[in-house]
Amino acid sequence: MTSKTILITGASRGIGLRTAKSLAARGHSVYAGMRDLNGRNAAAATELAAFPEGRIVPVELDVTDDAGCAAAVATIEAEAPIDVLINNAGIMPVGLTEAFTLDQAKDLFDVNLYGIMRMNRAVLGPMRARKSGLIISLSSAAGRFGMPYFGLYCASKWAMEAYCESLHYELETLGIESILVEPSGHGTDLVTTAPAPADAPRLREYGDLAKGRERLLGMFQGMFDQGDASTDAVNVAERIADLVDMTAPRPIRTQVGQDMGVRAVNDAVLPIQAELIKALKPVYRGAV
Repeated sequence: MTSKTILITGASRGIGLRTAKSLAARGHSVYAGMRDLNGRNAAAATELAAFPEGRIVPVELDVTDDAGCAAAVATIEAEAPIDVLINNAGIMPVGLTEAFTLDQAKDLFDVNLYGIMRMNRAVLGPMRARKSGLIISLSSAAGRFGMPYFGLYCASKWAMEAYCESLHYELETLGIESILVEPSGHGTDLVTTAPAPADAPRLREYGDLAKGRERLLGMFQGMFDQGDASTDAVNVAERIADLVDMTAPRPIRTQVGQDMGVRAVNDAVLPIQAELIKALKPVYRGAV
């Protein structure tokens, strides 16, 4: 296995932190991006920097900051070419869809979609110059289904799936892969930190239905508290590490955890998508 230089966003907690450790343990050089490196995430930065099984370098990175994303990538590229970008940073609002304000929706997309765009634009220039690279973006089972009380989250993941898959086809002849990982529910703090709708008057208009958020979050937390191995976030980290170590071509989509029907959706859509791309290739590649 060849050691790679890897940049991962949202590495201060959850899947991001576990993935940084899994990759370092396999001999890769990991740059762990996170906000407020010397403040609220100082403990996580110290933990990762002291990881005994490999090299992890915490770096200041806010995916909502255009200049900051470009600067972080440039600093790393000056030390070593970035072989892999893992777009992991994300937030998961839960609640009645109508009761989220437009400002909340904009803040969500600024992280879950535009943050990925910022990071991809920062790394793709050097990757295209080298004709080599891998971009792994963390989606969700919610990227394949619409679910009540997850309307905004589903919308952001659907959008990023379309964006990342479109990039896959545009980059495949340049030696670069853009692929997706679709975890189902795993025991991270996404449940306990899920933003709630801010429009209180609209929530009241829904009556008892407004309590659906707490019921759903309670269901998920209860599932995680049971300690089922299938909901351990380490599984996602290890699957991401497997994809990094895999040789091309890698699957466009990789589902992890409880299936929830995602594989059936992916298997059904794949041949239809393949036929569409087959028909379009001669046009966009200039072969007609």
